[in-house]
Amino acid sequence: MRILVHDYAGHPFPTELSRSLARRGHHVTHAFATNLVTPRGNLSRQPKDSPELAFRPVAMSAAYRTNKYSFLKRAGYERDYGLELAALVAELRPDVILSGQTPSVPQWRLLRTAGSLGIPVITWVQDVYSVAVRTLARKRSRLLGELAGAWYGWLDRRCFQASASVVAITEDFRPVLRDFGVRDSRIHVVPNWASLEEISPRPRENAWSRARGLDGRFVFLYSGTLAMKHNPELLSTLAEHFSADPTAHLLVIAEGPGAEALRRRQQARALPNLELLPFQPYENMPDILGAADVAIAILEADAGAFSVPSKVLTYHAAGKPILAAMPARNLATRIIQTEGSGVCVEPGDTAGFVEAARRLKQDAALRQTMARRARAYAEREFDIGRITARFENILAEAVGGEGTRARS
Repeated sequence: MRILVHDYAGHPFPTELSRSLARRGHHVTHAFATNLVTPRGNLSRQPKDSPELAFRPVAMSAAYRTNKYSFLKRAGYERDYGLELAALVAELRPDVILSGQTPSVPQWRLLRTAGSLGIPVITWVQDVYSVAVRTLARKRSRLLGELAGAWYGWLDRRCFQASASVVAITEDFRPVLRDFGVRDSRIHVVPNWASLEEISPRPRENAWSRARGLDGRFVFLYSGTLAMKHNPELLSTLAEHFSADPTAHLLVIAEGPGAEALRRRQQARALPNLELLPFQPYENMPDILGAADVAIAILEADAGAFSVPSKVLTYHAAGKPILAAMPARNLATRIIQTEGSGVCVEPGDTAGFVEAARRLKQDAALRQTMARRARAYAEREFDIGRITARFENILAEAVGGEGTRARS
């Protein structure tokens, strides 16, 4: 098959899927948006890559980086991006398209163009965009949240119904998709994963940790976006709690408004044990994760319905004990609790979060047990061969089945 994988965010695990599909003999073009502020995978050809694999950046306005959280400006950038994406579809004319993590406006433009060409599209739902918009916009204005949610909800409904099928990352999304009019027979649930080849347990003391002066210190690590669905106050409170402990170090590798808020708190409260870094090159991530004694994940309560933090899966692949403040109903929380790979508290439980951090720092045996369980879970669930076969079947079904749904 000639497959276009549109991975809007450019995250590591969809890139691994494209590489694996290409190794199976499919001609794969992996497309992604430029100028996004988000952790990204290796988005260029590597010596081991199949000759059937190609990467294509799709232009996103450079102004998006500074105006991402302005709803009106962002809508304009996403509209223009949709036009660029549609042009790529018209140029390549693949047999099938898998499009994930894509905002509703460009996703609808992609579906319309693909439909006019008779190309089936599988929508890969990493989060439900309209639910996220409604939830986050209501923090600024209840009226804005309801209006934006209604508009994007209508658009999401059209996108889902125009798709040949929908891949959801958790069963939690199934009732939401049903509400959008998607039949169960068109919903495939494939949980996200992290690359076992690219992320594996590394020595606690390594070249990266030595270069940052982290050897001999106890490192709490947060790595990932800090945006509107994350509470940076949890991290600053943690740093403040350990401010008198010279052995404790909180390393935050993040960008976004939460990172800026955390920087302001650091300046106001004089937190010497808090280190803030921008996103690091992906090839450094194994050693960065190796340098951590405890890995941190946070998610606001109202984001639990539409977001599953992929960093939690990366932490499992790295074999790290996890400290999390996330809603109990979230899939990532359930994984941690079921596998015994970390400690989870509710997002508003600041005291419980700090106490869990203190307990993890003191109990080396507990950390070792959690680390072992984390990696065991990853090795059991992140088999890229099995995952690729699942997607291969979904893609083949779309090509051979109702592949031109968007025409209507």
